Amino acid sequence: MATNKNKEELIKDVINIFSGHLEKNKLRKTPERFAILEEIYRRDDHFDAEALYIHMKVQNYRVSRATVYNTLELLVSCDLVKKHQFGKNLAQYEKSYGFKQHDHLICVDCGKVLEFCDPRIQNIKSMMGEILKFKITHHSLNLYGNCEGACDTKKEQEIA
Repeated sequence: MATNKNKEELIKDVINIFSGHLEKNKLRKTPERFAILEEIYRRDDHFDAEALYIHMKVQNYRVSRATVYNTLELLVSCDLVKKHQFGKNLAQYEKSYGFKQHDHLICVDCGKVLEFCDPRIQNIKSMMGEILKFKITHHSLNLYGNCEGACDTKKEQEIA
């Protein structure tokens, strides 16, 4: 977890990267785009576009739904945000700049996403690249299953 000072430095870095990306592609540098970027980098979770839009509206940001969706795609294209398809036809996003490679456990009942990092996966990746003469640039590992005892869906079913 980043300290506030580190978080603020990280936000300055991503603003500079995003600004350069917009300039390079001759796109407008709007306050809304930068507000969305900052909001994402203040979060510590996975989120979908609609949840981000609603959160920003509740916080009194003046952004449209289309601006949120379009800005997310711009942020994905310049590698500041990763887009995941964890099933259920709903894309989820997470910040990616300055964060180490990690993998995911996804509950198929409640949709909870847990992150984990295991150095053995890096070892397997390196070994397979060597054996197959393949330069691996990145990977994605998603493991699907059920929360044990802490699933939000199970709690709701028990209450009903």
